[in-house]
Amino acid sequence: MAIKTVLGEARQVKIATELIELGARLQVLQEETTLSRERLLKLYKEVKGESPSKGMLPYSTDWFISWQPNIHSSLFMSVYQFMVKHAGVSGVEALISAYHLYLDQVRGIEDGEVVLSITRAWFLVRFFNAGMMQLVPCRECAGHFVAHTNELHHNYVCGICHPPARAGKTNPKSRHLESVEL
Repeated sequence: MAIKTVLGEARQVKIATELIELGARLQVLQEETTLSRERLLKLYKEVKGESPSKGMLPYSTDWFISWQPNIHSSLFMSVYQFMVKHAGVSGVEALISAYHLYLDQVRGIEDGEVVLSITRAWFLVRFFNAGMMQLVPCRECAGHFVAHTNELHHNYVCGICHPPARAGKTNPKSRHLESVEL
C-alpha cells in the first residue's frame, strides 16, 4: 500500500487538471493518476463545468496513418521523443509538455487546425511503447513520420512530399484560397 502525502495528492490533482484542460477523456485520467474515479469526476465537473464524455475511446492505429492525422501525429511524436531524450521528462509530464508544444506549433499557423486530440496523442504514445508504431524517414525530405512497425518502409514518401489528390479540398477555407487568383 502506497503512503499518501498531501504533496503527492496535489501533484496528482495538478496532472489531472492539466489533462482535463487539454480535453483528455476520463479513462486517460484514470490511467495517468492515482485519484479515484469519483474524485476525477468531481474535478472534471469543477474544471469543465460539465460531465465528461462517455463512450469508447478512439482505439485504432490506422487513424494515425491517413494524410492529415499522420502529419500532426508525426509532429507530436517527434516533439515527444525529443522531450524524453533531451529534456529529462517522461511519462505523463512528457505527454503534457509535448502536447502543449504541438498546440503552439499548430495554432501558430494561420488557419491552423488542431487535428490531434490529447486522448489520441496518449494512445499514440502507448502504440509506440507497445512497438506497434514507429517513426520512419521520408526518402524525399528526410523528415520522420508515423508508420506501422510491421510494414516495409524502404521507399517511404510522406504525405507532405506526395499529398493525396484531394488533400485539403474539403476544407472551406482552402476552397476559398483556390478561387483567389494570384
